Amino acid sequence: MITTEVSPFRHRLSRPVSAASVAAFRVAFGLIVCVGAIRFLLSGWVEAYYVKPSFFFTFDFAPFVGVGSPGLMTAALIALAALGLMVALGLFYRVSIVALVLVFTYLELTDVTNYLNHYYQVALLGALLCFIPAHRAWSLDALWFPRVSRAKVRAWMVWILRFQVGVVYVFAALAKLNSDWLIHAQPLNIWLLARTETPLIGPALGSFEVALAMSWLGFLHDLLIVPALLWRRTRAWAYGVLVVFHVGTGLLFNIGMFPYIMVLTTPVFFGPDWPRRAWAKLRRRLEPSTEPIGPTGGRVPALGRIGVCALALWCLFQISVPARALFYSGPTNWHEQGMRFSWRVMVREKSGSVTYRVKTRNRKRERLVVPSKYLTARQEREFAGQPDLILQLARHIEADFKARGHRDVEVRVDALVSWNGRPPRRLVDPDVDLTKVRVALFSHADWILPAPTISPIRLKRGHTYVKR
Repeated sequence: MITTEVSPFRHRLSRPVSAASVAAFRVAFGLIVCVGAIRFLLSGWVEAYYVKPSFFFTFDFAPFVGVGSPGLMTAALIALAALGLMVALGLFYRVSIVALVLVFTYLELTDVTNYLNHYYQVALLGALLCFIPAHRAWSLDALWFPRVSRAKVRAWMVWILRFQVGVVYVFAALAKLNSDWLIHAQPLNIWLLARTETPLIGPALGSFEVALAMSWLGFLHDLLIVPALLWRRTRAWAYGVLVVFHVGTGLLFNIGMFPYIMVLTTPVFFGPDWPRRAWAKLRRRLEPSTEPIGPTGGRVPALGRIGVCALALWCLFQISVPARALFYSGPTNWHEQGMRFSWRVMVREKSGSVTYRVKTRNRKRERLVVPSKYLTARQEREFAGQPDLILQLARHIEADFKARGHRDVEVRVDALVSWNGRPPRRLVDPDVDLTKVRVALFSHADWILPAPTISPIRLKRGHTYVKR
């Protein structure tokens, strides 16, 4: 008889655990997407994000993604809200979660200026849920189709969700390891100064010492929260600190759904049966957490070698993409290379003024072109400090001039940017013709000027910081 030995690592990953934690994660995830889509619709952002703009910045890896008609974009968001609710209820889960990820990803790829860290996190968590049977418990699928119902899932399903939530905190902490954050308390000093009218605590927010203390608390929170959540003795206390931290930042700063996403997804670090134990405690009685495996649905397949390789590749990808910023010289918060998809959360404040200078064969004198000719005010605020978007608009301006009969179009730019309260400095070399620039992966862009070496200003109550 031939026997196949299973490594201890594979055995641990394949260990059956309660499906309750994954089911609770599914409910939270679906409700987050549903509420977020409804909020988007009620806020009138369809017009602001998809109707008013005449030009959209595309991602290099998805230049083919375009914006549909206003009706189509509205329908997509309505569908997203409905799919989020279906996922939360566990209704036709396998179809609804895949459709949700496709619709959500499409909406987020329509314009780079729409990018937010938590949108990226939602897309990644949704992609993982496509491969996790999170509808095995507490779902309409399990209620209506008994063959779906199972009391257990494999341990790897819980651990991969923990990894995906935890990696955000780890890289957010690493992004704060710089003098601006830890010594000069920037950009918190700028943001807190704008909140001095907050009831009760407002006057204290104008103090540099308070900003410095909050900077260190934010760094220590991101650095220590994952180990504290993994250790059973500190887990409950760590989650309490996390809730206070995220609720506080959500109230102080305009950072959208991010705090609530982290608060609602982080309970996956608790024991896999935590929802059953919490429900039992709520009902003042204990329920056994050692249910038989699959009382109505049989055993859950163990993780094979291919599955282990797939998990390893996913984890490697989630580590290498944020770490790619290390390949570029200079501070990432200035040149922005490797900035996106890297969990560099709340680590820089940039404002800028951008004017293009266009020269053609037909007209030797340079003419000035302002971005507002092509962009909305929201897009202009977002793109001003991001060199790759400045380059992308320059190429669009070149194409626009050529379409109007001009030849040998040259486009240069005057981009003055203030970074974390520093005096404005040039971000892009004004002598470089941006139509000739070619971007090389992992190669520092020599058309982006070096970061200013002076320290950021320390603001105190009475100072006024004005975005340019």
